[in-house]
Formats: sequence, C-alpha cells, structure tokens
Amino acid sequence: MTHHISLRARVFPAVAAATAGVLVPVVAGAAPASAAPATTVACTSGKAGLAAKLQKDITAALAGRAGTVAVGLYDRTTKTTCTLRATTSYDSASVVKVTVLATLLWDAKKTNRYLTSRESALATAMITKSDNAATTSLWKQLGVTKVKGFLKAAGMTATVPGADGYWGLTRINVTDEQRLLALITAKNTVLSDNARAYVLKLMGGVVASQKWGTPAGAPSSVSVHVKNGWLQRATRGWRVHSVGAFKGGGHDYTVSVLTDGNSTMNYGVATIQAVAKVIHRDLTPTASAASRYAPTTTPKEAYVAVPQG
Repeated sequence: MTHHISLRARVFPAVAAATAGVLVPVVAGAAPASAAPATTVACTSGKAGLAAKLQKDITAALAGRAGTVAVGLYDRTTKTTCTLRATTSYDSASVVKVTVLATLLWDAKKTNRYLTSRESALATAMITKSDNAATTSLWKQLGVTKVKGFLKAAGMTATVPGADGYWGLTRINVTDEQRLLALITAKNTVLSDNARAYVLKLMGGVVASQKWGTPAGAPSSVSVHVKNGWLQRATRGWRVHSVGAFKGGGHDYTVSVLTDGNSTMNYGVATIQAVAKVIHRDLTPTASAASRYAPTTTPKEAYVAVPQG
C-alpha cells in the first residue's frame, strides 16, 4: 500500500493529523447531525421473528463498543431492513470510490460509450487495491459537477463531494450508501446492467488484505462484494467503514457499516465485523461455522500508520 504515502497531503488535508495534532478548521472533524438520529437499532421484516432477532443481535454486538456506529441492512428476499443512525454523516474515506466508479459508468452511458483501457485500469486499481492515485485521476477527470449529477440521479441527496479535490472528505451516510448498493444490485434506469455487473466484479475482486469488514461471517454459499475505507484525523479518531453486497443461500442483501471515534483502525474493523457476523448468521442460520468467511489478514499497526485508505 505504499502508493498511499505520497498522496497523503493531496487526498486528505489534515496532513499531520495522526502525528502532530494539526487541525484544519475548515474540514477537521465530523460535525454533529443537525437533528438527533435514532440511536437504537430498528428492524422490519417480511419473515416472522427475523426483525426482532436482528435487532437484538446487532444491539448486542455493539454493546460496550466506543465510537459512533451507523448500520444499514436490506435483504430483498425477506424484505428485511435494519437501520441505526441512518442519517448521521461521516467522512467517506475510500468507500467513496464506489461512487466515483458509478459516476464514471453513468457518465459513459450518457454518450453510449465503453470505458477506455486507461479508465478500466484506473477503476480496477481504485476498487481492488484502493489505489488513491487512480482515484484522484478519475475524480479530476469527472469533476465535481458530474459527481453531483450522478448523486442527484441516484437520489443520494445527503452525500456531499469533498471540496478542492479531497474526495476522501466526501460526506456520506448509511441511507445514501444503501441507495448506491441498491442501484448496483438491481435493475434500474441510472446504471446499465453491464455497469452494475462491472462494479460487482471489481468489488468481488478486492485484494485479501482489504477483504475485511462486512464480509466477515458470510457463508461460502454467498457471493461477496466489498469496499472499505479508513482514515485517521485530528478529531474523532479513526473513521473505518465497510459496504458490501451479498447474494446466495436464498438471500440478496446489502450491508453498510460506518464508524468513527475509533482509537485504532483495528478497533473499528472489529466493531464492523462483530455486526457483520450476526447479520450473516441471522440471515443464513443453517450455514456451518466452518463455511463462514474469516478475513485472512488482520490490519497491522505498521500497515495502518499511513492514516488513509
């Protein structure tokens, strides 16, 4: 992940946030939501007993965890929805890269063109390796106007693109991330079927060292598509996020977990994975423990010393 180091100042303006406590007043820290969001897990389901079980288990998974956690779940098969702090706003870090890719494909569709070989190479690096240089290239190519155009078309009304090229400081919430995942995983007029398949293919090919978070606990019968983000700033500690789409075992579901106020990156990862494990277990209770996905690489402190992803 050495490609992140040289871009540290460019991608995120709080350059020395991790080491010297430098504060950039215009952008530092996550502002509180204007209206107090729901702080208890709320679930509904078309399957008897499932909503109550998910509500209980997600709540238990978060018991005693520090920081601010937002959760979104939707399963098309059972018409199950769970939310926690769905409107709380977070710095996006690298989960915005899915939005960048979707914008690129949406824009290409308008002129009925395929991606160029350059764009395909950049998109692949951006999603599968979380390459920041590739993301910056595509962000500059598109420009904020096109990103805002996609957000409007997608109904992602609460997402605010980062200013001055700082895409990692785009403001996001669970509601909009779940809207994006819905567009990627079901037929719609915003993204073509080919575009949706392309996004899922890249999210399904994320390198092992970044395949943590929402995939934790997914049974082998379920296809896994994920994009994560991580960023440390001078206030509110580490932002650690994971968005995922899962299909199989009789289910078709999306999960978004956004967190901040984490003391370390690993702490945020553990929080997300605790939630993910109970969601996968409750949706697919008959899958064996041995068949469930355990991330092969735990982020190490040496790796997360560069506070971004």
